[in-house]
Amino acid sequence: ASVINFMVTHGRGLVCLAIEEDRARKLELPMMLRGENDSQFHTNFTVSIEAKEGVTTGISAFDRAHTITVAIDEAKGAADVVVPGHIFPLVAQAGGVLTRAGHTEAGVDIARLAGHYPASVLCEILREDGSMARLPDLLPFAQKPGLKVGSVADLIAYCQQRAA
Repeated sequence: ASVINFMVTHGRGLVCLAIEEDRARKLELPMMLRGENDSQFHTNFTVSIEAKEGVTTGISAFDRAHTITVAIDEAKGAADVVVPGHIFPLVAQAGGVLTRAGHTEAGVDIARLAGHYPASVLCEILREDGSMARLPDLLPFAQKPGLKVGSVADLIAYCQQRAA
C-alpha cells in the first residue's frame, strides 16, 4: 500500500496494472474498446477492476494494492474481481517491447527479466502544472526517493542483445 500511496501522491497519474493476455483472459476482462483502438498509442485498456472482497470503497492505497494482489494471484480468477473499479489493467502484447515499444510491455518485460510474475504497476508522472513529466523532469524527481530511471529504448536494446 505504501508504494501505491507514493504513486498517487507524487506521480499523480492513473494507476494501471500491466498484465499478459493470458492473465486478462483468466480474469475474463473485456477490452475497454470493442472496436478499433484508434488512440494515439493503441494502449490495450481492459475495463477497470476491483477486488470482490477485502476492500471498502476501492480508492484507498490499501484497497488498490489489495486489488492488484488479487489480480496477479494465479489462484484467483474472474470470480475474485468485479467491474468497474479503481485499477486499470493494460494488456501487454506478446513479444514485449520487441513487438510494441510501450510502457505496458516494458513493465511486463522488466518483471519477467527480474524473475518475477510478469506484471507491473504503472503510474504516469505529472508536473506541478498538470502536464506530463518528461526526462528533464524525471531525473530530479527520481533522485530524492532513490528511484532508477530507464527508457523503453534502453530495454529494447537490452532485449535485442539478449536475443542475438
